[in-house]
Amino acid sequence: MRPLEGLLVVSIEQAVAAPFCTARLVEAGARVIKVERPAGDFARGYDQAALGDSSYFVWINQGKESVVLDFKTPADAELLHALIARADIFVQNLAPGALERAGFGSASLRGKNPRLITCDISGYGEAEAVKELKAYDLLVQAESGLVDISGGPGERGRIGVSISDIGTGMTAHAAVLEALIKRSVTGKGSGVSMSLFDVTAEWMTVPLIHAEHGKGAPTRGGLHHPSIAPYGAYQTSDGIDTIVSIQNEREWIRYCEIVLQNPSIAIHKKFANNNLRVENRAALDAEIEAIVGGIDASEYRSRLAKADLAFGAVNTIADLANHIALRRRRIRTVEKDFLEIPATPIRWSDTDPIDGKGIPAIGADTEKIREEFLPD
Repeated sequence: MRPLEGLLVVSIEQAVAAPFCTARLVEAGARVIKVERPAGDFARGYDQAALGDSSYFVWINQGKESVVLDFKTPADAELLHALIARADIFVQNLAPGALERAGFGSASLRGKNPRLITCDISGYGEAEAVKELKAYDLLVQAESGLVDISGGPGERGRIGVSISDIGTGMTAHAAVLEALIKRSVTGKGSGVSMSLFDVTAEWMTVPLIHAEHGKGAPTRGGLHHPSIAPYGAYQTSDGIDTIVSIQNEREWIRYCEIVLQNPSIAIHKKFANNNLRVENRAALDAEIEAIVGGIDASEYRSRLAKADLAFGAVNTIADLANHIALRRRRIRTVEKDFLEIPATPIRWSDTDPIDGKGIPAIGADTEKIREEFLPD
């Protein structure tokens, strides 16, 4: 049995953050009814990479039911009220205030259904000063300062996936589960809310502490950690990058003795502890590069393994596709074609993963749901 079997989720969702949250609820066994506008969730049109469907959409909308509603009309508003009256969880990521103006504000919904858990996702929150700001992933990456510390020394860079969206979806999922635990104790639902900006800003705690109380915000370092050294990529004689991670002084000594084969570097006055190594990073990197650049990747990685140190390849997406650790699952597109994507990371000891779930066509379940929730 899956942990959320028997629970009903109604979600007025679009793009990535809210659909990511409800995708996790589907995986846990919940029934998710996705409310779409007649044109559908605009993420359906992001690309056609998934055998004609959007890669974003197939990833986080498997196993959901789609109902098309214009809840500004009496008939569709009636159906939406009927859905929410029987729901355990209601999720939405429309613009702040949009649902409240339509008569579906979260507080009023919980008043009618005291066991209901509501989850409101916004871009910047609902404060008067920010609620009108439009927010998408890259905008929030930039506004939060994340872009400013990402990329190489000469250029800012976007994180390569929609990390603010994804992180907000993960946060929403966790908050909903916490609300379910609370309901199991109190018998009452709760309202939870989060914004893309709040989630991303919280991740920026360490850079902000450095900026306000330390020696300044981290600078862009490409494939090197801003406050741990050595922790980054070094190129061997064959032009291959390998990332090594030294986490403590014991590992630093082994790195110098076994990998660099020069124990004197470990006790050099400029490199005797992590803070000194960070302060003298240019000199440190010069010492490492002079040695590592004289051996090939196979030899370097063999020494790292012998020293029992953490290291990894700088892989391409093609390398990911063939990685020995990559688990996959099969999904179905709207046209019922199969493709394989990475497996959901959560593994249950007593439940097998669900393969072959499909994504719904726009409004595919509208009539069925209308008959179920508003029978004649």
